[in-house]
Order: sequence, then C-alpha cells, then structure tokens
Amino acid sequence: MLDADYSSFTIICKMKLSEINRRLGTQLENGAMDTEIHGVAGIETAGLGQITFIANPKYAAAARTTKASAVIVAEDFPALKTAMLRSKNPYLDFARALEFFYTPPQYAAGIHPTAVIHPSAKIGAEVHIGPYVVIQEDVEIGGKAVLLAHVVVYRGVKIGNNFFAHAHAVVREFCRVGNNVVLQNGVVIGGDGFGFARDGKGQWHKIVQSGPTIIEDDVEVQANACIDRASVGETRIARGAKIDNLVQVGHGSKVGEDTLLCAQAGLAGSTDVGKGVILAGQVGVAGHCKIGDGAIATAQSGIPNDVAPGAVVSGYPAMDNKLWLRCVAVFSRLPEIARALRKKE
Repeated sequence: MLDADYSSFTIICKMKLSEINRRLGTQLENGAMDTEIHGVAGIETAGLGQITFIANPKYAAAARTTKASAVIVAEDFPALKTAMLRSKNPYLDFARALEFFYTPPQYAAGIHPTAVIHPSAKIGAEVHIGPYVVIQEDVEIGGKAVLLAHVVVYRGVKIGNNFFAHAHAVVREFCRVGNNVVLQNGVVIGGDGFGFARDGKGQWHKIVQSGPTIIEDDVEVQANACIDRASVGETRIARGAKIDNLVQVGHGSKVGEDTLLCAQAGLAGSTDVGKGVILAGQVGVAGHCKIGDGAIATAQSGIPNDVAPGAVVSGYPAMDNKLWLRCVAVFSRLPEIARALRKKE
C-alpha cells in the first residue's frame, strides 16, 4: 500500500531575516539581520517572529500597527518602524517566502493495489498511482506523475511529465495534457460539449462531441472546473493559463497563454480568449466572441460581443470600465432624476 510521505508536510523551522532577504533579493531596511522568522501571516494577524507583506495601498494603516517582525513592501513605500524588505513585487516575494516555511506532501512512487490499469497503458518512471485510480487502454502518462484516489483517465489519453491530479479528477477519451499540469479535485477535462439540434418534432438530437480537449504545459485547473471537448476540431487551453474553481469552458473554445479565468466564469462554445486576459469572477462570455490579448473584464460582466485587445470592460452588456463607473454613479440617483423630469414636464 502506498502512503504519502508527510515528513515535509509542514516544516517547522526558523530563518534569519538576513537569509530571507538574500534569497528574495530584496533590500532590508530598518531591521536586525539576525532577527529570527518562523513563519508568514497576513498583515492584520501576523505576530512576533512572522513576516508579512503589503501590496494594496488600502492596508497602509495596518502596516503601521502590525505586530509582525518584518514586512515586505514596495520600493517606494513610506518608512515603518518595523523591519522592511523593499521589493519590486511584494506579492510575488511574499508567495516565494511562503515556500521557505511550507512544503506540500510528497508522494512515494508506486501503484496502489486497488488501482485498475489496462495492460496497454504506458506509465512513466517514478509515478504515484493512488487507491482506486482507473487508467484505460492506450493511455500514456509521463514520468513523476501523481494520480490520487479515484482519478479516472479514459482511453487514448496522452499526458506529459509531472502531471498532478487530485482526487476525483477525470480526463476523458483522447484528450491531450502537457507537462507540469495540475488538476484539482473534481476537474473534468474533455466532458461532452453542450451540443443539441432540434428535429422536426421539436425534440433535441445530441451532436456527437468528437474533438478532444488539449491542455498545454504549465496549466492549472482548479476544483470542479469543466473544460468541454469539441463537436469538431478541438478545445485548447494554452501554456500557463490558470483556471479557477467552477469555471466552464465551452466546446471548441480557445484560451490563450497566461490567461486567468476566475471563479464561476463561463465561456460559451467557440469563444476565443487571447493571451494574458483576466476574466474576473462570474464573467460570462457569449459564444463565438473574441477577447483580445491583455483584456480585463471585471466581476460579473456579461460579454455579448468581441472585446478589443487591452480593453477593460464592466457591466452587462459589457462596456468600457470608466463609462460603466460613471453609469453606476448615476443609477442610485435615477428616482431623483425621474422626479425632477416629471416636475419639469
């Protein structure tokens, strides 16, 4: 039986502030080099011996009262009494600092006796296959993969190296998954697209979803997100894209490199999303729309038409963010404006 190696699940250690400064490449100011740091925490909860950060100006007041032993701040942040690590990117450096004090569980290579693996499957070296995993015929999985309990990989799937699938993730038939891909719990890659044609009796005829889903390198798909297969052609998620919980990517869609799809965003079929796009929580995009490179849609925007590269849009129907902000400012005054107009009439 396979067991996770929990020896590095939580590392209790201390590091000198000077060492953290060296590893991050920051500039230490107003702090003792030999201060011991044993962990990280948020700006409002950090205490003695912990390091925190501030990237959002609205927390500037909290930085002046924090009990943390050190704060990672921007290069132009006003001086504090607390030790500061001045950084070009405080949020990124805080994320890197977290890695000094916490390492996720490591999984020993091997195959659990309850796993079901078809004899035709090709499994790479140093792979961990957990309880009740099912791997069907003609599957290929690269080296150093981790498949946790109840993961299912359908027939004909090809997966690269360093694949990590959490419990109950599913990769459907003939899909392709690149290197360094992470699937969180309950992800479905390549489920049938929502395709039906009405017949002469008004009944719905299912359209066969024949095209695979392609997941390129360095993609992470988080819990219970669904990326549908295509009716024809393919659905493709490009390198480095990150897809949040409960996101729906419709059949035949394309998501560009380093794009973020935040929680509960939904792409209807054949949506083309460019590189470096950010769709915030609950953004919906109508089918066959094109979202240009670098565009941003704020939370709950509804996008019925194409969005230009670099645009920032909000609301429904989505419009320029600055125009939307002016409109929102007026909404609460509409009853007052209406009364004034009626009096004039």
